[in-house]
Amino acid sequence: MSQSHGPGTDNAANAALAQARAAAQTSRRTESERILAGIGLVILAVACFATLDTATKYSTLAVPILMGVWFRYAFQAVATTLVLLPLRGTALLRTQHPRYQALRGALLLGSSLFAFLSLRYMPLAEFTSIVLIAPLVITLLAATTLKEQVSPLRWTLVAGGFIGTLVILRPGGGSFSWAVLLPLGLVLTNAWFQVLTSKLAQTENPLTMHFYTGWVGTLLASVAVPFAWTALPSWEWWALLCLMGFMGTVGHFMLILAYQRAPASTLTPYLYAQIAFAMLGGWLIFSHVPDRFSLIGMAMIAVCGAAGAWLTVRERRVPIEPAES
Repeated sequence: MSQSHGPGTDNAANAALAQARAAAQTSRRTESERILAGIGLVILAVACFATLDTATKYSTLAVPILMGVWFRYAFQAVATTLVLLPLRGTALLRTQHPRYQALRGALLLGSSLFAFLSLRYMPLAEFTSIVLIAPLVITLLAATTLKEQVSPLRWTLVAGGFIGTLVILRPGGGSFSWAVLLPLGLVLTNAWFQVLTSKLAQTENPLTMHFYTGWVGTLLASVAVPFAWTALPSWEWWALLCLMGFMGTVGHFMLILAYQRAPASTLTPYLYAQIAFAMLGGWLIFSHVPDRFSLIGMAMIAVCGAAGAWLTVRERRVPIEPAES
């Protein structure tokens, strides 16, 4: 016995279908808005890091490096604690790997020391470009140390990034100085920092990792800072140190918020916008414009580094953090 469907049944089915389509469109619109918000937050984060590096370079004119590093980490540690501890309570302190947390903080402190030393001698844009080869160095470490399989495309990107670095450094050229190799120390320590971050990200909360990073750096720097402490010539230098701490802290928080809103594989290439912000800071504050060869090297690093970083997070599903002071 057949069952007939009247006009009322057809109308109900059409209405349900229309509601489903509307819900799908709303979901896609919401997802697009979250991704755009994530991209905007990443760009703001790297603008903060470029401002931090610009202020760091300027601070080396009067502030001892150890003193500047200590203040930068102390500001981040105190600000992070004041914001996060009331929100998360003692859960913020829980970690399954305290030794790895300590090692991660020590590696980032080492990166900061290399950054401060590098910025004393190098222009901002060139410095930023070189340290952004860190994702390519991660590929090298993964192949040589972790025995991971690396595709020919990734090896090509690594080679392109290192050629770009050589174009910027120009060994054997009249302007070459061994001081410009300091960023490579930063790249190495930051690459190990990223490898450890990817391991900890499997079990640890990113806010907890951020909390321990700040305090480990502060405590280690506190051991040496009494030997470097000096009276600053005016209050403006203290304001500059506060700006450095503020920009580093806000930049990290924006990065965390960005990765909560969009996939790391989508956001990672936008980290290379930091090169443009660094060029702007170098021009505005230090009247430095990169020469033609440096611009070519920067472009090679940006293209190869962005593609390599995108592949890294695509395969491992973990974010790559920018190397900053």
